[in-house]
Amino acid sequence: MDLLAGTVTLRPYVFAFLAVFIAAGVADLGWRRTLAFAASVWPVALVAELSSTRTGVPFGSYEYTGLTRGRELFIGDVPFIDSLSFVFLAYAAFCLARLALAGRAVPRWGMAIATGVLMMALDVVIDPLAVRGDRWFLGPLFVYTPPGPYFGVPFSNFVGWVIVGAAGTWAYLAVISDDSGRRVWPGVALYYAVLGFNLTMTLQIGELLLAVIGATIHLVLAVSVWSLHRKPGVEMRPQSRGIQRL
Repeated sequence: MDLLAGTVTLRPYVFAFLAVFIAAGVADLGWRRTLAFAASVWPVALVAELSSTRTGVPFGSYEYTGLTRGRELFIGDVPFIDSLSFVFLAYAAFCLARLALAGRAVPRWGMAIATGVLMMALDVVIDPLAVRGDRWFLGPLFVYTPPGPYFGVPFSNFVGWVIVGAAGTWAYLAVISDDSGRRVWPGVALYYAVLGFNLTMTLQIGELLLAVIGATIHLVLAVSVWSLHRKPGVEMRPQSRGIQRL
């Protein structure tokens, strides 16, 4: 119980985002599909983290410092909350992908890849900020070995985020009857809340160039998403499959 309490108190902002994910997911997908989404994404993220800290695949070679070991839950050498964070990040990206591609006959693998790319776009700000955790309240949680060229982050990390986001979303889409939902806007708001939090912390630690690059990338991305959303598309139809769907 002490480890569980520590997991919450060490990073309450993560649990705030998780709470928004649950509320937004239930309003959008219903509670069964929300649980299915979490159950699809989290194992993929955990395996990817456990693999990367041992083999460097898919995120690149890094290791957790163990600074918080004994104060929060770990699975192997990975803090539990880190892999769990991918759930709300993937859901937020999934909502933005559905907003952009609404009304278009996009195959499920296409929706999954779009989700992975949009989730990776968040990491353009998240990971460079995280490796500077010693300069804000996150603390020196992990290090890349060796540091990468993008503000200390290897480019393989971004490829890994696309893979994890796409694989987790595809696993979810494989067990549902269609990829539509009731409302995407709360999830889109979550996407930009996560982005806003990370840009704010980036500015607070004085990384102006990183903040400008991240903000510029997401401004172009937001304009592109809105342009796609405003253009008429072909109405999507649920795909019939031979297995039971949620």
